[in-house]
Amino acid sequence: MEYNFNEIEKKWQKSWSENKIYKTTEDSSRPKYYVLDMFPYPSGAGLHVGHPLGYIASDIFSRYKRLQGFNVLHPMGYDAYGLPAEQYAIQTGQHPRITTEENIARYREQLDKIGFSYDWDREVKTCDPNYYKWTQWAFIEMFNHYYDNDADKALPIKALTDHFKEKGTEGLKAACSEEITFTAREWNSKSEKEQDEILLNYRLAYLADTMVNWCPALGTVLANDEVKEGVSERGGHPVEQKKMKQWLLRVSAYAERLLKGLDNIEWSDSLKEIQRNWIGRSEGAEINFPVKNSDINIEVFTTRADTIFGVTFMVLAPESDLTLQLTKEEKREEITSYIKESKKRTERERQTDVKKVTGVFTGSYAINPLSNEEIPIYVSDYVLAGYGTGAIMAVPAHDSRDFTFAREFNLPIRQVVVPKGSKPEDTSTWKDSIDSKEGYLINSDFINNLSVAEAIKKTCEYIDKKGLGKVKVNYRLRDAIFSRQRYWGEPFPVYYKDGMPKMLSKEDLPLTLPEVDKYLPTEKGEPPLARSKEWQTKEGYPLEVNTMPGFAGSSAYYLRYMDPQNREELVSKQANEYWQDVDLYIGGTEHATGHLVYSRFWNKFLYDIGTVCKDEPFKKLVNQGMIQGRSNFVYRIKGTNKFVSLNLKDDYDTTPLHADVNIVHNDILDIDAFKKWNPEYKEAEFILEDGKYICGWAVEKMSKSMYNVVNPDTIVEQYGADTLRLYEMFLGPLEYAKPWDTKGIDGVHKFLRKLWRLFYDKEGNVVVEDKKTGAQELKILHKTIKKTTDDIERFSFNTAISSFMICINELNDLKCHKREILEPFIKLISPFAPHICEELWQILGNKKTICDTRWPQFNPDHLIESSVTYPVSFNGKMRFKITVAADMQREEIEKEALNNEQSARWIGDKEVKKIIVVPGKIINIVVK
Repeated sequence: MEYNFNEIEKKWQKSWSENKIYKTTEDSSRPKYYVLDMFPYPSGAGLHVGHPLGYIASDIFSRYKRLQGFNVLHPMGYDAYGLPAEQYAIQTGQHPRITTEENIARYREQLDKIGFSYDWDREVKTCDPNYYKWTQWAFIEMFNHYYDNDADKALPIKALTDHFKEKGTEGLKAACSEEITFTAREWNSKSEKEQDEILLNYRLAYLADTMVNWCPALGTVLANDEVKEGVSERGGHPVEQKKMKQWLLRVSAYAERLLKGLDNIEWSDSLKEIQRNWIGRSEGAEINFPVKNSDINIEVFTTRADTIFGVTFMVLAPESDLTLQLTKEEKREEITSYIKESKKRTERERQTDVKKVTGVFTGSYAINPLSNEEIPIYVSDYVLAGYGTGAIMAVPAHDSRDFTFAREFNLPIRQVVVPKGSKPEDTSTWKDSIDSKEGYLINSDFINNLSVAEAIKKTCEYIDKKGLGKVKVNYRLRDAIFSRQRYWGEPFPVYYKDGMPKMLSKEDLPLTLPEVDKYLPTEKGEPPLARSKEWQTKEGYPLEVNTMPGFAGSSAYYLRYMDPQNREELVSKQANEYWQDVDLYIGGTEHATGHLVYSRFWNKFLYDIGTVCKDEPFKKLVNQGMIQGRSNFVYRIKGTNKFVSLNLKDDYDTTPLHADVNIVHNDILDIDAFKKWNPEYKEAEFILEDGKYICGWAVEKMSKSMYNVVNPDTIVEQYGADTLRLYEMFLGPLEYAKPWDTKGIDGVHKFLRKLWRLFYDKEGNVVVEDKKTGAQELKILHKTIKKTTDDIERFSFNTAISSFMICINELNDLKCHKREILEPFIKLISPFAPHICEELWQILGNKKTICDTRWPQFNPDHLIESSVTYPVSFNGKMRFKITVAADMQREEIEKEALNNEQSARWIGDKEVKKIIVVPGKIINIVVK
């Protein structure tokens, strides 16, 4: 009986689905284990073979933990809002919901073919009103809370208003957009609208003017990762910096907790470091620099207060509110033009472009509060309004970008820190700034000759004491812009009364998207929702016309999986206390910052208000590497429609062209298929070698433009899902990038056929035996149990598969078909290749699914050797081997070696001087 993978896989996929084998319920009698894949966005192109890599890994681990007795939650759903569906709707008029549902159906079909153990009863889609109702609910809760720094948690906004009524801002320590002060009397005398405006300064979800990446062509704000080199990633449209009124989430309030939480989770050191850098904690001082002949102060944050005597100029961000205020009339035209140009560059570009420095002098001067020196104020786009205060004190001797700027504009460079082991230098000879992290101070008044650390401390104390500023902890992490000018997204549960935002009642949720005539902005430039005349409350108040960004729906989806059918709350207390948090999260490194920071923030907020029982959402996180494409090339002779084979191309002047890898097999081109693939090549001619056209190849990103995308459906059809699963894991370590090469898939497929032949002979008869098992067979099995268990725990799936291959070869050598060996062996393989193992499990006479059996237990006794084979050497040269009992004593081993008939030949008439026995390894007889 042949291994008919197509029939077997369809049979078991149908059986698993009909019998709901993967359905999960809370069960207090069993320990829980929650395995999560990062939320996929279902694109119209469907899956290519690179996409399932992480899913296969998580599926293997889920099945393994289930076999170990855990109650495993392994769900799947869809991040269903996205710009591609909206752009398609704009182009065709088709509602983005239709496009999205079609894409989801395609994804689901492909996922099912690979045999994943998902509990589809828990499926969620972010575009489902029953799902985004809870995103809207969470937003309302954030609007109705503020962050109390003393309590170190979110508290209801009523606690804040009560404080204002009794004390004003006195004694208040709360996260806010700007520090403001007022008395209780002043608060109580304000109108409702004035109070609402003040509260926006503290709310966790708030409305404010902020700089954004604005794409006029797409008519929406874009996240930083949606912009590449000044243009939108989708469509390549110009993007500019623009100040707009936006909804924001006060993520910055949680910065310290987000940092500390990293110490309590099992993530890689590199990923934690990425998060720490993104959050960017720095201790320093906020210093006020008065502007000459003005009441304006420029506030600057610096971690290096010790270098204040080295400040020779100041720089404002182009978008700073102070820029135009401090611009002298004769400079206004030049600076206005500069501001306009700077809007064309994203913040990321401005940060990373360290070689090019531009700027304009405002005509104004600031006063150094410690030296009373007048210093010029410039505008430059290497300073960002969103970081710190949007202004810097420039110390060109000890900062590379300040140095470049000073050289460009012929500004003074004053050394104030001398590195350890060095002497003061003439800065006019410098080619770059000098690192100043350690050393002693010069040219710095009262901190001269102090070390850097001592000087920082003394300067901060002086600034604080003299009221020139304050000591402060700053963070690079900024509040998340939460508005998008799109149609296809979660509607905000917000209406406006007297121009101020108000929240809908929770009983009115979900607020669903209205129908619109077009998915474009209005003629006035308003977002598409403004096209709907019905987009208002029943009282006639206008609803918010922006929608939430993509990360709104993907920030807490892991919680909804715990209780997806609950119509009364995001997740019930019972379900949350059972599942608690995600034990294993697998996904790509592209989410190392944004998604993980926002999810952790969202979870911590829900923890503060008592919705969830764990402060951190993801206990262990593993990043899978990328599967790269293996491209194939054909070589066209220039000026012709003739193609020459790889090893003959050097004799011609050729142009390499990508060929579709799906019509190339082991680098040999299917010429007929190639001619049909592109009409241009229908009449092409070919110069062959040995009757074949051999293609060149290269490892590149898997992309449609390079024709190297491999559809998993094709692999499943040709080789089966189990082969695909095994091969993707066999390509290399999970965390590494590796190229896809279909040439290697045959070996994995042959392995499955070998496994099949342990159960069936060539005539299709079952050959499984109930004979007594020998010691050698048990040793092979238990060696594999130990290796597989260790490898899975380390996510070293490729080496586990290698051990399966070795085991099968060894069992074949012994002609072993014994049930006692084969039954536990297929349990080991079943997480990797579930279809064939389920079939073989039933062939062994088992009625229940292999998913509900138990993982084989390793018995170290079976690895204890009963005998040992020693190589016997004479004067260091191995001559023969002897086998003795494993527990034989050294003296007996020596006698056994000397008395062996072969020893007489090598000893002859020589004298035995010494016998060296290394237990379990070697015997060396020294003769002379």
